[in-house]
Amino acid sequence: MLRIEVGPADVAASRFAISPLGEAMSALRMVSGHNAAGALLPWVKRVHPRYVELRHTHRAVGTLVRLFRRGYNCDFVQPPPARAGLTFEDELATVQATSLEQARSELARNLHGHDVPTEADRRLLDAPDVVDVLAAAIEATWRTLVAPDWPVLRSVLERDLIRRAGLLATFGWAAALNGLDPRVRWVSGPGHGAIEVARAGPGEHRLNGQGLLLVPTAFGKLIAYVDPPWPAALVYSAEGFADLNSPRLDRAGQAGGSLDRLVGASRAAILRSLDVPGTTTQLVHRLGLSLGAVGDHLAVLRDTGLVERARVGRSVQYRRTTLGEALADGPR
Repeated sequence: MLRIEVGPADVAASRFAISPLGEAMSALRMVSGHNAAGALLPWVKRVHPRYVELRHTHRAVGTLVRLFRRGYNCDFVQPPPARAGLTFEDELATVQATSLEQARSELARNLHGHDVPTEADRRLLDAPDVVDVLAAAIEATWRTLVAPDWPVLRSVLERDLIRRAGLLATFGWAAALNGLDPRVRWVSGPGHGAIEVARAGPGEHRLNGQGLLLVPTAFGKLIAYVDPPWPAALVYSAEGFADLNSPRLDRAGQAGGSLDRLVGASRAAILRSLDVPGTTTQLVHRLGLSLGAVGDHLAVLRDTGLVERARVGRSVQYRRTTLGEALADGPR
C-alpha cells in the first residue's frame, strides 16, 4: 500500500488539472484492449476503425501498445501535467524534452521481467531518437482518437474537476476523496492525515506543503505518481464520461416533464446541466446546442431569476439560483 502523508498546508497547495496527453494515452490503452471499455464500449466501437488505420500508418503506435504493463509503465510517455491549463502541445513538449538517459532508465524498468515484444520494437527502443519517435506516435494517437471528441470530453472532465475541487476547498480531504476510487481512502490524524492507495506498491511519501495534483480522466484508471521528477499526483476516473456515447441534447436529464413544458426543452436541459456550474462554452459541448442558442437561453434564465453568473479567473460561470435548484430538482 502507498501512503501519502498530508499536512495542513497541503490543502491550499493542492490543485486540479486536465491532461489532454494523458487522455490520449489512456484512450489508446482502452481501444487496444488493455483497459476494459465498460460503459465506453460504444465509443470504442465507433473509433476502432480509426485505431486500425493508426496502427497501419504509424508503426511506433504498436510499440507503445506493446509497452503497456499491469505494473510500472514509463512515466515520460504519460507525465502528469505540471500545472492547470496545459494544452496537448504543452504536454507533448514535456515528453520531447525527456533526456535519453531518463528514457532508457524508464524503458528498462518498464520492460523488466518482460521480453521486448518484437525485433522491430527492439530497434526502435534502442535508437538514439527513441524519444522523438514515441512522441510522434503519441501525437498521432491524440489527433486520431481523442482530438475529434475533445470539446465534449473536456467538458466532462471540467465538470468533475469543479465539483471535486469545491468539496476539497469547503469540506476537506475526506469529502474530496469520497467515491474517488475504491482503492483510495483518507485516514485522519491530529493536525494532519494520509491518503492510502491500495495495490499501488508499498511506500511512503510526504507532500511537505507541495500539495497533491488531482487529474480526472475519462479513459484511464487510477494512477499514483510519487517518483521524481514528477509532481505527486493522483489520476482518477471522472464521473459522467458515458456522455461520449450518447446524443448530446439534454445530457443532464430526461426530456419531457413539467419543467420542459414550463420553460422549454432546451432551457430545461441547460438548467439541469447546471447541477455543476459551467461556462457558456462548456454548456455548448455538454448539450450540442449552438453558442448563440445557449447565450439566448441563459439570458432568459437570468432574467427570470433561475440562474446567476460569476467570474472565476478568466471565465464567466453560470450556476443555478435557489429557485433554479428547486425547479431543476422537480416536485418533492
